[in-house]
Amino acid sequence: MILFEVFLNGLLLGGMYGLIALGLNLQYGVARILNLAYGEFFIGACFIAFFTITGPWQLNPLLSLFVSAPIAFAMNWLIYQYLMIPLIQRAPDQDALDADVVLVTFGLLFVFQGLALVNWSGDLRGYSFLSVPVHLVGAIMALNRLLAFLGACALAVALFLVLRHTRFGSALRAITIDPVAASLVGVDVRKFSALAFAAGGALAAASGMLVSTFISFSSTTGVEYTLKALIVVIMAGVGRVTGTLAAGLLLGVVESLGGYLVDPGLTIAINFALFMLVLLVRPTGLFTRA
Repeated sequence: MILFEVFLNGLLLGGMYGLIALGLNLQYGVARILNLAYGEFFIGACFIAFFTITGPWQLNPLLSLFVSAPIAFAMNWLIYQYLMIPLIQRAPDQDALDADVVLVTFGLLFVFQGLALVNWSGDLRGYSFLSVPVHLVGAIMALNRLLAFLGACALAVALFLVLRHTRFGSALRAITIDPVAASLVGVDVRKFSALAFAAGGALAAASGMLVSTFISFSSTTGVEYTLKALIVVIMAGVGRVTGTLAAGLLLGVVESLGGYLVDPGLTIAINFALFMLVLLVRPTGLFTRA
C-alpha cells in the first residue's frame, strides 16, 4: 500500500511537471523560441496569488488567475513583437536564431529576477490553501496537489482540442511542421507565432497560480522550473501537447519511486539520468511520430 501511495504521489508530482511544461512547449514548438525567462512568469504568478490571499482582502488565490494570466499574455506578446521579431528578421538560419534567442532570453531572466528581488526580496514565500487530506483508493494526498493535477489534465485536453479541431489550431500545427510552407498557403506566421508565444506565457502564469498552493518559492527559483519544463518538453517531443503531460507524469513517477526505493537525495540525479536516456534512445522525444 505504501508503494501504491508513492506511485499516486508521483502522478500528482508529474502532473505538476506537465502543467509547468505546457506553455514552454507551445512557445518552443510553435513559435520556435526557447524562452529561458519562462520560469519568471511562473514565479510572478506565484507572487500574485500569494499577495491575493495574504493581502488586506484575503481573497481566494484562484481569483489571481484573472490578473496574472492576462498580464503574462500581454508581456509575452510584447516580448515576441519587439525582441524576437528583430532577431528572426536578421537571423540567416534557425541555428543562428536559436543562439541569439538563448542569449536574449537569458538576459531577460536576470532582468525579471532583479526586478523581483528589488520588489519582493529573496525570501521564501508560501501560503496554505486547500491543504487538507483526501482519501483516494486507499491513499492519502493533499487536495491542493489534486487540484493542480486536475488543472493540468483540463488544460492539456483543452489545448489538444483547440489544436486539433479549430482553424486557429490548424494554423499553429502547420507552423510547427513547416513555417515556410504555412506562409505559402496564406497563414500569417508572424501573427500566429506571436499569439502562440503569448498563450505560452499565459499558461506559465496559470501553472504558477495552481502550483503555488503547495510549494515554497522565491524571486530566484524561476530558473529551476524552466529547467524542469525544458526536460519535460524534450522528453515529450517539441510541439507534442498531450505528450507533454504524459512525459511529466513519467518523470514524476520515476522521481517519486526512485526517491522512495533508492534515496530521496538522488531525485535530481534520477531526473537527469532519465533525461539523458531519452536523448540517447529517442532524441526527438518519446511521443513523436517517425
